[in-house]
Amino acid sequence: MERLRLGVFKLASCDGCQLSVLACVDALLAVADRLEVVYFPEIMRRPLRGQLDVALVEGSVSTAAPVAEVRRVRERTRLLVTLGACAHAGGVQALRNLADGRAMLRAVYARPEYVASLARSTPVADHVAVDYELRGCPPAPAQVAQVLAACLDGRLPRLRDEPVCAECKRAGAACVLVAHGTPCAGPVTHAGCGALCPRQGRGCYACFGPAPDAEVPALIARLEAVGMPRAAAVRLLQTINAWAPAFRDADAGGRAPHTTRAGHGR
Repeated sequence: MERLRLGVFKLASCDGCQLSVLACVDALLAVADRLEVVYFPEIMRRPLRGQLDVALVEGSVSTAAPVAEVRRVRERTRLLVTLGACAHAGGVQALRNLADGRAMLRAVYARPEYVASLARSTPVADHVAVDYELRGCPPAPAQVAQVLAACLDGRLPRLRDEPVCAECKRAGAACVLVAHGTPCAGPVTHAGCGALCPRQGRGCYACFGPAPDAEVPALIARLEAVGMPRAAAVRLLQTINAWAPAFRDADAGGRAPHTTRAGHGR
């Protein structure tokens, strides 16, 4: 049996999504006879040669070089999967999209002309066709393992397409927003983290981006009702996934576009 050829790529990012892949090492070893990792700079120095069955791409397109790189990866890959908030929605780098990025450079750097950043930080799907988008900052290792298992089986993954609140309910966790008045983005945030923060008594930080049909204006109104200033409520959403459409337009009454399969819609 021919082994599935896998490549893991990094654009503008912190490497956290690649670490989620490495956290799946036991699952990867279990299918080592079916999977060949041919490119993964985080763990090995080897030039990319030949075609790929699956490419996992972490990071946003924030400088000119990644534009060419991601197109090169797309040309030689059968199935391209983006990993995490940067690849899906521009990441924290996309905060500059909401302001005057050049003014930020001038304020921070003594020689801003040396910084080669593009005017905007954009998701991979703005530049090439993406077959599947895995959310999170970073994605949960269990979800990465599910994606790889699906690829080995020749199918797209089937992850839950729901908000974090559903994960809270399954875990039997009290709603921090209703019970304690703690600001929480869970009602508009895509599931995938296992409701990690709310189960510890803290509000969701929207790491996994907008949930399907998220009622962003309703959540902002609720956050205002528990004492959170509107600007702070908008800022809560416009941080990790700042360039996701529903969050990007939060201060203008944005609403998330419907997604039919977990991880897909932007």
